[in-house]
Amino acid sequence: MAMELHEPVAALMREVARDIVMPRYRNLAAEDISEKAADDFVTIADKESEIRLAEGLAAILPEAAIIGEEACAADPAILERAGDGLNWIVDPIDGTGNFAAGKPPFGIMVALADGGAALAGWILDPLTGRLCHAVLGAGSYVNGERIHARESGAAMPIAALAVYFMTPQERAGIQNRSAGRFTLVDIPRCAAEQYPRLALGENDLSLFSRTLPWDHAAGTLFLNEAGGLCQRHDGSPYRVGDKRRGLLGASSPRLWDKAADLLFS
Repeated sequence: MAMELHEPVAALMREVARDIVMPRYRNLAAEDISEKAADDFVTIADKESEIRLAEGLAAILPEAAIIGEEACAADPAILERAGDGLNWIVDPIDGTGNFAAGKPPFGIMVALADGGAALAGWILDPLTGRLCHAVLGAGSYVNGERIHARESGAAMPIAALAVYFMTPQERAGIQNRSAGRFTLVDIPRCAAEQYPRLALGENDLSLFSRTLPWDHAAGTLFLNEAGGLCQRHDGSPYRVGDKRRGLLGASSPRLWDKAADLLFS
């Protein structure tokens, strides 16, 4: 079923990017942007994109419920059922802070999950048109071509560590353990960009603290199906709706083991 859904979902995402997201890019009025919480932005494009995606996905697979980021912001009770049954997981614009500032990267992310396990995922970059998708047990693809994760080949692993949702103590611990062990680079503040960087050899490691389903359901599946590894710090798999914190992603299982031992042992 998941393979058969690829073309209609991809077409819907491209339509939303063309008709809603890109016309608003660098074309937002002040009243089109608001803060849901400190440093957590939402724009009129997020809201319109989610409405169109939800309508389209419901038509593609009516038996799946919709778990959308903006719907959950308005009604947190929706998130409580994210791990139950068949659900579309929707991030209408990932990297909204970048989008609102008129700069890349940002993306649209959709996943299909059943009982908390991702079955398929799609990540679209509206600026370049790059479409990453993955199907459980069937591999990962970029613009329809199967890909396999690869390490960057750098002397020290290239790491993008998102520590801004950690406590000061947690942040200090990660910074102390990683100093001199990794080449640290800025995070893109956009999971829709970070996961492709890991799979395509630009980054070797990523660390996330907050792991909401719309940010990570599609990306973890994409990286794992490509042959990289993304899972909880204790080695358990990411599951939609489990309410746990912390994900470590790596371009290979070898690097995941090395980083987990260094950062969390």
